[in-house]
Amino acid sequence: MRRPALLFAPLLALAAPAHAQLCDNSNARVSADGRVFGHLPYGDAPPGELVAVPAGLAVGACVLRRDVVPDLARLIAAAGGRVLALSCHRSIGYQQAVFCRETQTAAGERALSVAPPGHSEHATGYALDFAFRPRVNDCPDAEACGAATPAFRWLVAHAARYGFEMSFPAGNRQRVKWEPWHWRWVGASATAPGAARARALFARARSDFPAEPAVARDPVVIASAPPPPIYLGAYAAPECRKGKCRPPRKRRR
Repeated sequence: MRRPALLFAPLLALAAPAHAQLCDNSNARVSADGRVFGHLPYGDAPPGELVAVPAGLAVGACVLRRDVVPDLARLIAAAGGRVLALSCHRSIGYQQAVFCRETQTAAGERALSVAPPGHSEHATGYALDFAFRPRVNDCPDAEACGAATPAFRWLVAHAARYGFEMSFPAGNRQRVKWEPWHWRWVGASATAPGAARARALFARARSDFPAEPAVARDPVVIASAPPPPIYLGAYAAPECRKGKCRPPRKRRR
């Protein structure tokens, strides 16, 4: 009997290679775990959840998820203006323009420092790049030399208490370029407004490719009580005759 073709569709989908469209209609292979050039897949933030970051907190225009802005404001105030928001939410379309800007460079090389469209933390509205002030030796923004600034050292020491963690530390297992300027917000605690959604969105990144420095993960404690000890031979069945039972006789040792 001929089986319906629909039954074989899942098998065909598994066998067919998955690709992500990049630049000039070129495709990149999607690995079995959903990553493209090491980057995890992320969707775009709903426009209704994005708000403008006040001008005094950012270098140029910046929008982020509404829940991020209060912690960002507190962080920048505590830093005394030495840390500012630089590049915030990027739509998937904008990310494609950024990724495809340098067509003379191979896509795999570009992906070391720029995530392919649909695979950038910026699209979530929870991630941003920081600018460090004052600049040291005319170091441009979003460059590794920014890690030599006192502002960056302050950020490393204090960012976690405001719910921010560095997504791509040096030598990360994602094999993404070290980006001391790129941080994501997950809330200082699991009960902070919006933190549950942010932590769910970054759950896989946080478990498989830990941030450093990172916001402390809430320990999972499974309550349990040890069972009472069982001694072999301590229990004996009652002696029953003609429907009447009595406790077992004590055994002589």
